[in-house]
Amino acid sequence: MANSVKRTPLYKQIEMYIYDHMRNNNWEEHHKLPSETELAEQFNVSRLTVKNAMQNLIDKGLIYRIQGKGSFISDQKGEPLLYESGPAEAKEKLIAYIVPLAKTMHALQMINGIEEQLTKQGYRLLLFKTYNSKEVEKQVLQEAIRYNVAGIIIYPVEGETYSEEILKLSLSSFPLVIVDRYLRGIETNCVYASNTKGAYDAVSHLLQSGHKKIGFVSTQINGTSSIEDRLAGYELALAEHNAPIEHRLRRTHFHLDQVNNIISTGSIEASVKHELQEFIGQNPDMTAIFAVNSPLGITVMEAASDMGIRVPEQLSVCFFDDFMFSDYSRIPPTCVDQQAYLIGQAAAKLIAAVIEDPNQERRKIEIPTILKVRSSTALCETKMNCAEC
Repeated sequence: MANSVKRTPLYKQIEMYIYDHMRNNNWEEHHKLPSETELAEQFNVSRLTVKNAMQNLIDKGLIYRIQGKGSFISDQKGEPLLYESGPAEAKEKLIAYIVPLAKTMHALQMINGIEEQLTKQGYRLLLFKTYNSKEVEKQVLQEAIRYNVAGIIIYPVEGETYSEEILKLSLSSFPLVIVDRYLRGIETNCVYASNTKGAYDAVSHLLQSGHKKIGFVSTQINGTSSIEDRLAGYELALAEHNAPIEHRLRRTHFHLDQVNNIISTGSIEASVKHELQEFIGQNPDMTAIFAVNSPLGITVMEAASDMGIRVPEQLSVCFFDDFMFSDYSRIPPTCVDQQAYLIGQAAAKLIAAVIEDPNQERRKIEIPTILKVRSSTALCETKMNCAEC
């Protein structure tokens, strides 16, 4: 009697073929695999056999599928990545909101706008925080998927020019809305403030008050469209008012974590204050400063005060984003209000619409800003070195 030979099932042969290419580094992370048709022809099997093999690899987290694009090698080493949007009825009525921090008035107003609008439309909100870490953002995106959410609203980490996780979701037509900014090169639904116009209005206010030498202070610019657009608004206002655009009047490399120390601990980072004092001291003809956010704006005002420079008599200061009880601060600030509640409300409406029709045309919604003129800005004529204006 002949010895029976146990043959490897055909679908297992396909699995081993793909696994061997991965193990030998022939196919690296995010390499696109041959199509099911190509594999079926190569192994002389049916597409169903190939489909079973591919599904097993997905379940093991070795590959992931992007609807309409194909299958790819995963980098998750065991964590399945399958971003396919199913019908809304098949999912929980849950929406994930992913945000760097939730401590500022801006962040809290946006959360309220999202939550209240989603409640009206029959959804519940799951909140995730990334602490402005790209790695944490990647993890919570995957966690949100495991919760079987119907859609995701995300406030990306600062400096993010490209996110593979967001790209995968977007390409698979998963219901996704980005708030606060847009990601260049990635077609997504997004809702954000009129950053260029907001900065333009603030700097125009300073120029109309007689200032010509206006500083620009920001965190790192590259990769964050909202900051890039605020710089564009600053330059546009200067150009239209025939004021010089001088790079010496910029400080644009501050690290967000250092700047946000005032939010997390209530105290100003000493190194940031010291550098701003050097910046002010090196440019005595600078009569006004525009900052891209409230932590930087507050730090500028404190830095000037410690130097004996009076705001607004000797230095006018305005910035993006209001803060809690600002009207009652020692010097109520002139600031650009992003209308964060309206951004959140619009994002909630948009994600609900996308859930109903994931294949609809991607939309960018821009919410107008409001310039609130208070006591931190004044006419240049009231300043000591008026001849320099």
